[in-house]
Amino acid sequence: MILDFPLFPVVYYAMHKKNTRLRKRKVSSAGFRGRIWIDGAEGTFLGYGRIVLLERIREYGSITKAAKSMEMSYRHAWELVDSMNRQAQKLLVEASTGGKGGGGAHVTEEGEKAIKLFWQFYADFHDFLKQEEQNLMFSDKNQQRRRKV
Repeated sequence: MILDFPLFPVVYYAMHKKNTRLRKRKVSSAGFRGRIWIDGAEGTFLGYGRIVLLERIREYGSITKAAKSMEMSYRHAWELVDSMNRQAQKLLVEASTGGKGGGGAHVTEEGEKAIKLFWQFYADFHDFLKQEEQNLMFSDKNQQRRRKV
């Protein structure tokens, strides 16, 4: 199979929200890349960013602090947590309201399972991409060699 696309680092331009200048960004390496997420009845249930948010909530004990650490608004973080909790059979995050000691949030046992399972799935997915890339590269090199002969 001959590839119709280059397998070298791609340069592309992106506009930053706060700055309208065009910026050059380089992709670090050539190869296969992919993203995974798990859809539920309401749309995205779990994905890379949501799992990182769960980990940050576990680390900081607060949705507010987790959101700030990700440069995300509290409202957006809360909406993501609420979406995950609505779509899960059991709560992934339990939040307590503020008061004298302040509020907080913690990742439940079910949330811990979700984090662990997602990272296992993520690792398997990237192993699959590496394997398929090697298979394709190998078959591409063989065909090129055959054409030279």
